[in-house]
Order: sequence, then C-alpha cells, then structure tokens
Amino acid sequence: MKRHPTRADHLRLALAQEAARLMAEHGIRDFLVAKRKAAERFGVTDGVAALPKNSEVEAALAAHQRLFGGPSHLEALHAQRSAALAAMRYLREFEPRLVGPVLSGTATEHSDVQLHLFADCAETVTLKLIDQGIPHEVTEKRVRLNPERTRAFPGIRFEMEDQAIDAIVFPTDGIRQAPVSPVDGRPMRRANALEVEALLQQA
Repeated sequence: MKRHPTRADHLRLALAQEAARLMAEHGIRDFLVAKRKAAERFGVTDGVAALPKNSEVEAALAAHQRLFGGPSHLEALHAQRSAALAAMRYLREFEPRLVGPVLSGTATEHSDVQLHLFADCAETVTLKLIDQGIPHEVTEKRVRLNPERTRAFPGIRFEMEDQAIDAIVFPTDGIRQAPVSPVDGRPMRRANALEVEALLQQA
C-alpha cells in the first residue's frame, strides 16, 4: 500500500528546498548551516530530528539548478571542471582525483574545485607550486575516513584559470580507500583526469 506524504514529509521537503536555495544563492557550503538557517526561516524548533538529510538537500540543490540555473550554471560548471582538469594535468604525478560538487554537478558559483592528491610528502606538492611561482596557501583539512574515524590531512589552496582549487594531500596508499562523503556517508566518488575530460566532452 502506497504511503501518503505526512506533514513531516512536506516540512522536510520544504526545508531541503530552502537549504538548497540558500546554498545556491548565498554561497553557504556547509549542509548543517544551510539546514539550520532554513529551519530558522520556517520557525522550526524541533532540533536536528526535523531536518532533512544531506542527500535530500543535495537532490533539492540539483533540482534548483535545473529550474533556475539555466545556461549560467552550466557555463560556471564547465569553467570549474576545465580548471579542475588543468590543475590535474599540472599535478599529474600526484594522481589527482576530482571530488565534491564540481564532480557531481551540484556546484554553485561559490564552490571551490576540490581535489584529492597522493604523495609520500605533502611538501613535494608545495615545492612544485613554488617552482612555477604559483601563489598558494597551506591548510589543514579534517576528513572522515569512516563513520568512527576522522583525521587531519595537509591541504593546499591555489588558483587555476581564475578558479579556486582546494586540494587535500593523502599518503600514496590513500588512493585505495576514499573517505566518507558528507552527503550520504558512503565512500566519496572520485574521478581521474580521463573521466573529467569525458564530462567536459559530454557538455
């Protein structure tokens, strides 16, 4: 027997759509922040239990971009993926992989290009950028490796083709096991340069 949507279901959908709008239009990148702001706007005080899942917000974000993004969204996504490919070719010895919203297609104009790099020593990546005179910032990122374990890894921010690149440097064996996605809790989808090339050709 088909279950009819309840009031709670409708509320979760409305919250997911509002959180998606906030992410698309205001550059909010954190799912929880967007969901809490959406709850405030709707006067929802039931706490986390009433909030939609991250995967529901991502689905609403994809729908929002289909409805309202139009050609400008597709152009921005193409530019982000083109910059990703340029950075991946430049850093090819570090086996780069594209991850996150630019890969999934839900990136907004505010999204960074997220890369995973693999090196025995993170300094070898920064040395390559220094050799070419590419301005960069060394950071640290906390990554959830599995539901129980989170660990900090070195990160590097720089620009390529006027797009912000946010890279995390994992040990070389980190290529075998992708960390947990903040969207659905499953291993993150990763794409190599050939797969990113294929995405650009499809567009």
